Amino acid sequence: MDTPIPAIFVADSPGLDFLNSIATPVDTPVDWISDGAGLLRWLREAQLVPAPVLDRFSKEAKPKDLNAVAAQARELREWLRRFVVKHKGRPLSIRSAQELEPLNALLRQDRKFHQAVVEQEGIRLDTQRHWPLPGSLLIPIAEAIARMISEEDFTHIKACEGHACTLMFADHTRARGRRWCSMGICGNRAKVSAHRKRQQAAQ
Repeated sequence: MDTPIPAIFVADSPGLDFLNSIATPVDTPVDWISDGAGLLRWLREAQLVPAPVLDRFSKEAKPKDLNAVAAQARELREWLRRFVVKHKGRPLSIRSAQELEPLNALLRQDRKFHQAVVEQEGIRLDTQRHWPLPGSLLIPIAEAIARMISEEDFTHIKACEGHACTLMFADHTRARGRRWCSMGICGNRAKVSAHRKRQQAAQ
């Protein structure tokens, strides 16, 4: 069995990292949430869900139920892609709350609760969550998206300039001059391509 390709986390924003859960890191598109097992792996790598919860669903949930949740995740991802493509590069302006309804519908299903936790340094208020069904795995994804929409400056959300690259990122650099998903991937490819063009022009 082939070892799964590690997911890509270069967006500097968990919400955009979810959008990047389908990408073309080399030549062939890779969908890290193409099925239920892939969704569990991606959530583990993204550290959005506690490992014991993922272990429990991996052992106890039916594959068809996990596959159905992965399909819902892909639908949410495509909704997010349309939203980001529509609004990126300029201040976010939403005229109707209905535009956010697919996201809010998921957030309304959350089962959070608080606990007072006794620690050596004192008492801390801890936020926890019930995970009754596989569908609850979508809640932390929705939460990451909601944080991104409410906290990120959409003026600085960009698409990588790499040829055929589909990755997006939040440009948090001081000069807002980031152009690539990663200098180690698309940045180097662009440098090599520019070098070849200069050599050809000099011949």
